[in-house]
Amino acid sequence: MSSRHSVSLEEKEKASVGDSTDAVELTGRPDDAAIVKSYGRFGPIVERLFAHGVEMRGVERVLEHERSTKNQYNNFLMWCSVNCVLTTIPIGILAQEYYTLTLPHAIATIMCFGALGALTVAFTSTLGPKTGLRTMIITRYSSGYAGGIIYSILNILTQLGFSVTAVILGGETLASINPGTLPLVVGIIIVAVCSLVPCFIGYEMVHIYERYAWIIMSIVMLFLWGLGGHAGFDIKTQKVHEDTGRALSSNILSFGGIIFGSFSGWAPVAADYNCRLPAETSSVKVFLLTFFGLFIPICFVEILGAALMTIGDPAFADVIEAGDTGGILSQTLSPWKGGGKFILVLLAFSVVANNIPNTYSAGISVQALGRPFAAVPRFIWVFLAFVTYTVAGVAGREHFSAILSNFLSILSYWTAFFIVIVAEEHFIFRRKNGPLGGYNLDDYDTPSKLPLGVAGILAGCCGVAGAVIGMCQVWYTGPLGKAAGTPTYGADLGFELAAGFAAVTFPPLRWLEIHFTGR
Repeated sequence: MSSRHSVSLEEKEKASVGDSTDAVELTGRPDDAAIVKSYGRFGPIVERLFAHGVEMRGVERVLEHERSTKNQYNNFLMWCSVNCVLTTIPIGILAQEYYTLTLPHAIATIMCFGALGALTVAFTSTLGPKTGLRTMIITRYSSGYAGGIIYSILNILTQLGFSVTAVILGGETLASINPGTLPLVVGIIIVAVCSLVPCFIGYEMVHIYERYAWIIMSIVMLFLWGLGGHAGFDIKTQKVHEDTGRALSSNILSFGGIIFGSFSGWAPVAADYNCRLPAETSSVKVFLLTFFGLFIPICFVEILGAALMTIGDPAFADVIEAGDTGGILSQTLSPWKGGGKFILVLLAFSVVANNIPNTYSAGISVQALGRPFAAVPRFIWVFLAFVTYTVAGVAGREHFSAILSNFLSILSYWTAFFIVIVAEEHFIFRRKNGPLGGYNLDDYDTPSKLPLGVAGILAGCCGVAGAVIGMCQVWYTGPLGKAAGTPTYGADLGFELAAGFAAVTFPPLRWLEIHFTGR
């Protein structure tokens, strides 16, 4: 074992974080001048923008004396705002559109798989206050610098994928208010620009927006529930179309993977939004606020989407058959005429709240790719992310449902093995009396002091292998996916096997890595 670990327990506790929520002694401070200097040629620009309220900090660790309790309850309010939005509705619609599930089966699937997904985000969220680091930087402690780069790339693709679905749906809704007056492309661009502004300014503006956005949208969702009920929910209407036996199990597992992805997709960014809370902040409090901040609004809105597909009114027949979210909402709100169109405008712009963390964390994840990327200011990467998903949204605007279904399924695969590896590192190897005794926080950007990453990368590869043999997509079905389903349709076991393979392989590999390298 290397000499850097031959320190007293007292010294180790001062420089690390274990399972406890005790405050961590943090030394040194990357003050404003140092951060400006670190950006080199961009320094003067950053300094000028910082003076006007734009966040200067990127992936640098937030030290204890730089933190406050100001946004401690945003773990609940923020996630309510992010998920009580238009983009959550079509996920529930997929239950009938793609998987022929009746409303009771859709509700049970949403709540069960949703709880699993919410657990992953709640856990990751607790690491923010403990370390003062962004989520993608935390991965370096389990998978090394190289592994952190791999996860950052996956997360960039994830956040851009979320953003594409958000701007397409927001644009579709704006274009459907008065058909023929606003081109879909223009609607997509409007929504994307509105998402950019808070992210460009930074952390504080993100929290300010998300603290209040949920209020109006909760009322709007209640309106939709009421109007849908008035039109006539009929939980028996899908019964004749639902599969039975093994085919039904296959549909539930496949839809469950999508639900898990819709929740767990926030796990790779969860610590980004509370890394400025004090280290002594209760982990139980952070966990519960995050869990219910996701579980309540997502279940509430996804179940609404599933319920709208059961309306028996003949006027809804065409839009329900097409699975057209914008058309279903327009028809639901049609009794209110002009008022209904105003509600559609609010729904269209609600995706901004959902797209803000996607855009903000995409910029952070690019910086986490390494020092050359971190030397470019965060807001530049945020702007480039905005350009990328806007162009992709315009290009893929005619294929929203296919993009959503395939994207969320695949998303659940990598987030499943990612969270298992990070959790096992935390609870087994970084616990207070464990092999490493905590996180050496000053080492977050020093590759020679971080793990080599062999264990994390190999365990991740095993997770990928599990996903491949268990997945069930239009373009490929793995052997176990085929065996678990019917001869015609497989069952998607991708995220379950990805998590299982990684969970079994990471501990022994990591133990060997520590044994031979001491880190």
